[in-house]
Amino acid sequence: MFNSLSDRLTATFKNLRGKGRLSEADVDATVREIRRALLDADVAVPVVRDFASRVRERALGAEVAAALNPSQQVVKIVNDELVTILGGETRRIRLAKTPPTVIMLAGLQGAGKTTLAGKLAKWLKGQGHSPILVAADLQRPNAVTQLEVVAQRAGVAVYAPHPGIQSEFEAPTGDPVAVARGGVEQARQKLHDVVIVDTAGRLGIDAELMQQAADIRSAVNPDEVLFVIDAMIGQDAVNTAKAFEEGVDFTGVVLTKLDGDARGGAALSVASVTGRPVMFASTGEGLDDFELFHPDRMASRILDMGDVMTLIEQAEKSWDRDEAARMAKKFADQEDFTLEDFLAQMQQIRKMGSMKKMLMMMPGAAQFRQQLEQFDEREIDRVEAIVRSMTPHERVAPKIINGSRRARIAKGSGVHVSEVNGLLERFGQAQKMMRRMASGGGIPGMPGLPGGGASRKPAGKNNKKKARSGNPAKAAQQRREAEEKRAAGAANALQGGSAFGQQTQQDFDPAALNLPKGFDKFLGN
Repeated sequence: MFNSLSDRLTATFKNLRGKGRLSEADVDATVREIRRALLDADVAVPVVRDFASRVRERALGAEVAAALNPSQQVVKIVNDELVTILGGETRRIRLAKTPPTVIMLAGLQGAGKTTLAGKLAKWLKGQGHSPILVAADLQRPNAVTQLEVVAQRAGVAVYAPHPGIQSEFEAPTGDPVAVARGGVEQARQKLHDVVIVDTAGRLGIDAELMQQAADIRSAVNPDEVLFVIDAMIGQDAVNTAKAFEEGVDFTGVVLTKLDGDARGGAALSVASVTGRPVMFASTGEGLDDFELFHPDRMASRILDMGDVMTLIEQAEKSWDRDEAARMAKKFADQEDFTLEDFLAQMQQIRKMGSMKKMLMMMPGAAQFRQQLEQFDEREIDRVEAIVRSMTPHERVAPKIINGSRRARIAKGSGVHVSEVNGLLERFGQAQKMMRRMASGGGIPGMPGLPGGGASRKPAGKNNKKKARSGNPAKAAQQRREAEEKRAAGAANALQGGSAFGQQTQQDFDPAALNLPKGFDKFLGN
């Protein structure tokens, strides 16, 4: 959605790098480019004007003049102002003190209200709530049926006493206000703590739509009225939002279709123009492609600074703790990383969702966007098929996989032998890196980390000779101690016997042999 805007802003900030001091001309040129980038992204003109003036005022102020790195300070100012026009801070649903909490959805037809009702219900269910969907859209053909299907997929209850109309040639007969009121009563009886009312939309703004939405609001007295808007409609989003603000007085905004390739000006305009916060964002067609809207994280994505917090939250939500504990123990015991472990880790990553979306959340990912867009998600399926075509013994000991075995694995997984060879080669490199990290060597070739880019010296050995003291008396004492130590070592060697003689019985200490960690369990008593 914000790829074009992100590229324009990143290119603008590159021109500021390396400058120890920013002149007024530099600031004016930067602000001018930012203004053009926002206008090209279809952001509302009043929002662009206010944004540019605030950035210019702060960039010419003392906070940039006194900064050690003025260009980074300008980036920080732009980031702060982006967070401001996106709503400032994260806004969550206000739950009613006495359940149920009533949430009403409003918006134009085609904005995705019905699908979003299912996404919101599933998200609330994951938060520990018991939501119920109310089918109050009786005017769009098959809207009730669609909501029932979405509710079934989301695993939540639905209240649909009226079937609605089945074709565009039928006239609406039901009373959506009565359905909404009955849905709230049904929630009280069945002990549902959240009610989501799906209302009708129109192809354009008209008085009938607004009156119907206002009547439903008066009947159910909702705790939250969410205005669902298509993020791809551009400048018209502002006019639509103002009309709904006057007619329904919504409390929050939900942006849909953020995964589209439009310019995305609606997302940067609605919150600033209406003063209502953006609360949720729909990022795909699946019911799980739904997230709480964080203005600071969205600003970081636009400026190509990544969204690591969302990535961490997705990992925590989908990661198997038992599997993570097993891998941590294996890592601590310095056991080899096998293809079985590799397969388990791939399955964990797949639970997190699309690889493209996860990689695009990393800082600086915009410069690799073209490669990421060309990445085929089915590549993970092919790798998994190759590993599953191996026998359990081959997964644990990949060194036994010879030419005939590789041909059999390639045939079983439906790929070429070269792909099997490439996978085994990459896995061998990963196995070496994991083995080095487990032994405390860090990541090879990474300066600044333990063991990075240099060979690790054996632990427990002092490779430097002890410096001899400049004091004659102390130097003589050091020589006497060294001679006594050599004499004691020779005496021990004579008592122990030669390699062909009989050893005298002594206490055996495996730690004295400086063996690898865990090797002593293979030694007898």
